[in-house]
Amino acid sequence: MKTIAIFGAGPALGLALARRFGREGFRVALVARDASRLDAMAGGLASEGVEAAGFPADLADRAAALSAVDAIDARFGPVDVLEYSPTPGQHLRSSPSELDVAAAAALLELYVLTPVALVRRMLPGMLERGDGGLLFSMGAAAKYPMPRFAGGMALSGLRNYVHSLNAELQPKNVYAGTLVIGALIEGSAAARNPSAWGSGQVPVVAAGDLAQICWDMYLKRDRAEEQVTPGLVG
Repeated sequence: MKTIAIFGAGPALGLALARRFGREGFRVALVARDASRLDAMAGGLASEGVEAAGFPADLADRAAALSAVDAIDARFGPVDVLEYSPTPGQHLRSSPSELDVAAAAALLELYVLTPVALVRRMLPGMLERGDGGLLFSMGAAAKYPMPRFAGGMALSGLRNYVHSLNAELQPKNVYAGTLVIGALIEGSAAARNPSAWGSGQVPVVAAGDLAQICWDMYLKRDRAEEQVTPGLVG
């Protein structure tokens, strides 16, 4: 039985991913800061026939994220699919002129350094087994520069890294891909407070639809990126 580890697991996209991969027989490791919420999610998934467990960790703390991988290994065995989609950091919506070195370092830690550390931890096992998946969901600022989202600086670095990974690893049957999302996700905290993301109507997408896209990317492995960006061109 395979295992997916969802880093940044929440009640919207994270839960939808857990259900989608769970329907395919995956065990699900849920990683996020709130232990009680993780336990509730795991309990709900168990009632739906999906084997799941929570592993509390702050993804802004690289050591804590890696410790969560150790705990997952002890509970479920090696991770077959990594999905990384943390809650936006506090500096993501800064303007570029407001961004100082400390804020930039925090963004790089969450969106670049922790992902790189997780890949370095899990990739050797995937290569040894000759199979694996590395999925990264991110906001549209990763691809489209936006004055109100200075965090795109870090996200674009992560996007470049994942695309390069996929090109390198494709012959070895390990897939890496990015899902670029230019909308609020139904059921997420952001969708419950759309005014915080700017004036005007902000598009909303269903978490289940995004989870299906991630499954399709992992299954087919025919493109390094998919995007759901209503109102954006690209």
